[in-house]
Amino acid sequence: MKKTLTILAFLAVLPAGAAMADDDCFVPMADWQPRDAVAQLAEDSGWTVRRIKIDDGCYEIEGRDAEGRPIEVKFHPATLEVIEFEYEDDDDDDDHSDRDRTIDDDD
Repeated sequence: MKKTLTILAFLAVLPAGAAMADDDCFVPMADWQPRDAVAQLAEDSGWTVRRIKIDDGCYEIEGRDAEGRPIEVKFHPATLEVIEFEYEDDDDDDDHSDRDRTIDDDD
């Protein structure tokens, strides 16, 4: 009976763990784009970069958007696709997130 409960508990927790790791990047370093490409993408988007770091195996930029709002943007290291985009609006204290937002050259 203990063995059955242990297995059931493990199976119940397994999907939650997989969902939490949804925005992690698992890419060999040999396949990564260079850090300069991330900086250029930010500059082309009109962002001011304060810091480029690696978080959960992904590139992450901390800085400000073209309107001066603080942003955090997480990129896939091989494709440089935006995985997560967060900004803080000055009108309130809530964080706003746009998942899987793409960056258009027309912006």
